[in-house]
Amino acid sequence: MDMLVKLYDLRPDASIDAMMERHGVTLRRLLPPELKTLTDWITPRFGAGWSSEATAAAMRQPPTCFIAIKDGTLIGFACHEATAKGFFGPTGVDTKARGQGVGRALLLTTLLDMSAQGYAYGIIGGAGPMDFYRQSVGAIPIEGSVPGIYRGMLREAEPDDISASHQQVPPDAT
Repeated sequence: MDMLVKLYDLRPDASIDAMMERHGVTLRRLLPPELKTLTDWITPRFGAGWSSEATAAAMRQPPTCFIAIKDGTLIGFACHEATAKGFFGPTGVDTKARGQGVGRALLLTTLLDMSAQGYAYGIIGGAGPMDFYRQSVGAIPIEGSVPGIYRGMLREAEPDDISASHQQVPPDAT
């Protein structure tokens, strides 16, 4: 289900910033030359779909993808404007970094960027942990939003689907 956030009610949270500083985490906008590193990190953890959405967000000017870095290592990301205007997501945090406030910090950073770009409301598309979004930013469910913008989305090809349509002849078979 999608969720709605009143962006005009959001404010920066100094306690989240202090927590990130204590944990040695830096949040910043993705630089375009970092795109391959980001997608290489996202794909095995969250799948090719999220990697594709992050690519779309990274191609915007300015990029609408934010990253969390600790000790020079990527530990999380969050995007907006990836699949549709006014939509937040995808977002993900490495399993080893969860529970440290990184997800909440990325969420707030990204939603505040949406607000700065002129949006009054943000939509969290296909919201996973609804309680997290409700508690973090006051998001409310949008009734009747399933399957939403993802209706009819192509599924990834299975290996058998690919091999059946792309039989290759070995070079020495001719």
